Amino acid sequence: MKKVHIVPHMHWDREWYFSTEESRILLVNNMEEILEMLENNPDYPYYVLDGQTSILEDYFAVKPENKERVRKLVQAGKLIIGPWYTQTDEMVVGGESIVRNLLYGLKDTEEFGEPMMIGYLPDSFGQSSQMPQILNGFDIKYSIFWRGTSERHGTNKTEFYWTSDDGSKVLVQLFPLGYAIGKYLPEDEEKLQERINKYFTVLDRGATTENIILPNGHDQMPIQKNIFTIMEKLQKLYPDREFFLSKYENVFAELEKNQALPTLQGEFLDGKYMRVHRSIYSTRMDIKAANTRIENKITNVLEPLAAIAYSLGFEYHHGLIELIWKEIMKNHAHDSIGCCCSDKVHREIMNRFFLAEEKTDQLIEHYKRKITDSIDTERTEDRLTAFNLLPYERKDVVTTKVITKLNSFTLEDAEGNRIPFEVLNKEIMDPGLIDRQIVHYGNYDPFFQYTVQLQDSIPAMGYKTYFVVDAKSNMGNTLIEKNTVDTEFYSVSVNPNGTLKIWDKQLNREFDQVLRLENGGDDGDEYDFSPLADETLFYSDNVEAEVKVAQNGYEARIDILVKLDVPGDLEKRKINKVDRFVEVHWKVMIPNHQPIIKIEAEIDNQAKDHRLRTLIPTGIASSFSVSDNQFGFIKRDVYDSAMDYWKEQDWDERPDSIFPMLSFTGLSDHEHGISVLTNSTREFEIVGEKYDTIAITLFRSVGVLGKEEMLRRPGRPSGIKLPTPDSQMLGLVKLDFAITTHKGSTTTANIGRIAKEFTTPIQTYNKIPHNAMKLNPSGIKAPLSFSFLQETNSTAVLSTLKKAEKEDRFVLRFFNPTETEGHGSYTVNLSVEHALEANLNEKPITQLNLENNHLILPLKPNQVKTVLF
Repeated sequence: MKKVHIVPHMHWDREWYFSTEESRILLVNNMEEILEMLENNPDYPYYVLDGQTSILEDYFAVKPENKERVRKLVQAGKLIIGPWYTQTDEMVVGGESIVRNLLYGLKDTEEFGEPMMIGYLPDSFGQSSQMPQILNGFDIKYSIFWRGTSERHGTNKTEFYWTSDDGSKVLVQLFPLGYAIGKYLPEDEEKLQERINKYFTVLDRGATTENIILPNGHDQMPIQKNIFTIMEKLQKLYPDREFFLSKYENVFAELEKNQALPTLQGEFLDGKYMRVHRSIYSTRMDIKAANTRIENKITNVLEPLAAIAYSLGFEYHHGLIELIWKEIMKNHAHDSIGCCCSDKVHREIMNRFFLAEEKTDQLIEHYKRKITDSIDTERTEDRLTAFNLLPYERKDVVTTKVITKLNSFTLEDAEGNRIPFEVLNKEIMDPGLIDRQIVHYGNYDPFFQYTVQLQDSIPAMGYKTYFVVDAKSNMGNTLIEKNTVDTEFYSVSVNPNGTLKIWDKQLNREFDQVLRLENGGDDGDEYDFSPLADETLFYSDNVEAEVKVAQNGYEARIDILVKLDVPGDLEKRKINKVDRFVEVHWKVMIPNHQPIIKIEAEIDNQAKDHRLRTLIPTGIASSFSVSDNQFGFIKRDVYDSAMDYWKEQDWDERPDSIFPMLSFTGLSDHEHGISVLTNSTREFEIVGEKYDTIAITLFRSVGVLGKEEMLRRPGRPSGIKLPTPDSQMLGLVKLDFAITTHKGSTTTANIGRIAKEFTTPIQTYNKIPHNAMKLNPSGIKAPLSFSFLQETNSTAVLSTLKKAEKEDRFVLRFFNPTETEGHGSYTVNLSVEHALEANLNEKPITQLNLENNHLILPLKPNQVKTVLF
């Protein structure tokens, strides 16, 4: 007999076209009905609270008195909560963010009882190939999702095992028709049968056992109070089936009895049966860029810095850091970070990012100050401290600010060696801006703010202190204007149209027309890009750019202003009337000693309904690209073969090869490659007749949440037809990315490691006698220079270094984004009593052998490992 598991649940988008506050009011209303049903009806055994604890956080902010009621129901196994904090996106959200989402979600459930140990992702727009590894890292061995699968992954069944490259494995129960097929089930028998017949056909066809799921819930749906009446009718209509209220765990218990399930590998991004919105990665680029930047600040700067401070004796502010994580994880819900929301919701998302970045920046500043203030020295001069938050010594160009009353100065290290530097700028600063107490006591002598540039070696995962010493004259400035930049690695000139011509000295190759602009109409919505049929694209080939080039002893700076005239909106574009513009201000920085070209873009958009991309020609005809995902890399075909038959097979959306990255994408052959590193945009496509050009999306401009009958996405609208004028992105957007070239393939060159370096700049702190925010001395004596740990092998890429959530240990996490086996290998410059390999949930797995404070762990390709010490 076939068993139909009816699982009562609600899918809870905290925000979408409605605000968080609107959904909270509904939540308070719905929760009362859920609690009453579970408390008073013994025949109603379970209710699934959408796998995310942020629902409870929102609820208890209003009803703290109901914590005990919830606790009783969770402990009785009736109210099913966790494991996530929010329903995360998996495509443009970083590895550490997804790890913290589970970490804090599971931590929140502990207060009430056992969590649902299922990687429940019923609505995420595609599934990352690394999810089995992340879920296994929390001892989760089951997953439920909906979007992204089709038979071409290797099975037409809805139950299968899914593995990651490292061998991690989860048992998957697919929702082939989504999480809402059992929503608002009607009492009218004819209507009920008509609906259920359609579902059973699909569910039976995909099932590998006699068990199928009928999820009884929907977005923001209140509990279905008449469910028992519905079940009686279903039992009468389908006497050969058994209907009962159930939970997802019961289904997995049945599935595990079936030994012959297929095993699949890789990501799921097919839009055949359900939409995955492969161009949603560039909607509201201001929001996408803010997320990238803040994620990188937390994991690459704040947490390692806090760990260094903790090792010196300062407090590790878990509470403040958790607040930051939760602020951005509210934005990591699939609709929120997808930016397929109303304008008012996007304003709330942007405000959360503003608060999260302010919290992050101020806590970074606080830790730098505490360490610098506590340095043990007899010297009385002002100090400048440089922090390197990577596990190897770095000789880098540092551009920073020094505030002093000195008319001229030198920089000396602890040994009294003079450190050469150049002054790029000097301006007068009002003392009241530094500390109004100075002015209060009548001292109006100005301060000088110097922008200086220097190059020095900074210790691994540590810092170095310099003293600002009075001098008769300042160091010279070798900055000169020129036409061609010449560094150890490149000769770079600017073409009249503002593109770069790069001669690579290592590869003996030229890359020309780099940063060419491509502009086309966007007849899409917040979910998807949709071009105009048969339109002619606009390129920056014939513009006349304004260019300034200068170089000093440390780096070259190129300033390029490109104004591209474009049609003002879709209607103008259809008649080819050019009446508006988009202006791109490229600020290009090329260090003399590194093979990297850093680019800041300030874009002023004055047109609607269009997409702007920048093109990086590589001269490498490719069949696949390499980009990163969480804790590893992924190869994807530059042309999806389903493009040839998607219409005949009636796919929900056209499978264009527009893909997400997290920090890099690259094209290469066995001899050489070129990669783009990013600290902002996370969308790319490989284009060109030979698929030899990397197109990086700078932004998309659209004016509606959902639209129907699009060129690449036929049929119903996604979402709803709601105007979203803010998503036209009129005004300024700032982006930050880089280009690097290398010998060998993308993975052999370990571009993941170079991207980590790009997103982890050297940090500095300038201590002067005045600060408006007073602090008492800490009583801690910090050394003049310090190195916490250093790597002894260069395969692994550091993911983060932090303090463990629940004990006085450090957490060191690293991964291998290459195709060869390697090691994570580190020497800790403190005495380590013992070290343990741990899972992602910071729980010990095995004791590690330690010799002279040295940690070493083998790493398979695309594997992440965690050490507690």
